[in-house]
Amino acid sequence: MDPLMSFEDVAEYEHVYANALVPGLLQTPDYALALHRVQDVRADADVIADKVDARIKRQAILERSPALHLWVVLDDAVLRRPIGGPDVMSAQIDHLSAMAQRPNVDIQVLKFAAGAHAAGSGGHFLILGRDDEKNPLNSMNVVYLELHKRGLYLDAPTEVQSYKLMFDYLRSQAADTSNSVELLAAARQELIR
Repeated sequence: MDPLMSFEDVAEYEHVYANALVPGLLQTPDYALALHRVQDVRADADVIADKVDARIKRQAILERSPALHLWVVLDDAVLRRPIGGPDVMSAQIDHLSAMAQRPNVDIQVLKFAAGAHAAGSGGHFLILGRDDEKNPLNSMNVVYLELHKRGLYLDAPTEVQSYKLMFDYLRSQAADTSNSVELLAAARQELIR
């Protein structure tokens, strides 16, 4: 099993900063397929189909009981890059809007107008956590940094705390969840013009 999936299986929450692409837990099958076709240009169609299938199956953690709480800060660039073309991207934005209505999913858009922000030149990252006040040894906090062909995991308390603070700053710089739903709708309208 992929280490990320193992961490997600036991996490209570996942905080994601996405600077270029829709996070895997929120991707539609068509978006994931378009993405894998350009990222894995030498892979056979069957291999790509398996990767897409695995990515979509990962999303079941949003349905489990208790469901994972997912909080995502999407950089405006994520909405402006038409992965798979306008039709695929429009459907992807519709999916983001629908997911934002769920009680366990929060989506905020970090607009270009926000200027410089806490993540600076850093890339996509996830903070996976589980808090257990009764038994702190059962608690878990891990940062996953998404790299080109692999991921990097950080679990040193000072590193995790640094990313938690960065995520808090990003949330404070992003539009609130209600306004972000409106920004998703506006981005979709721009795509279909």
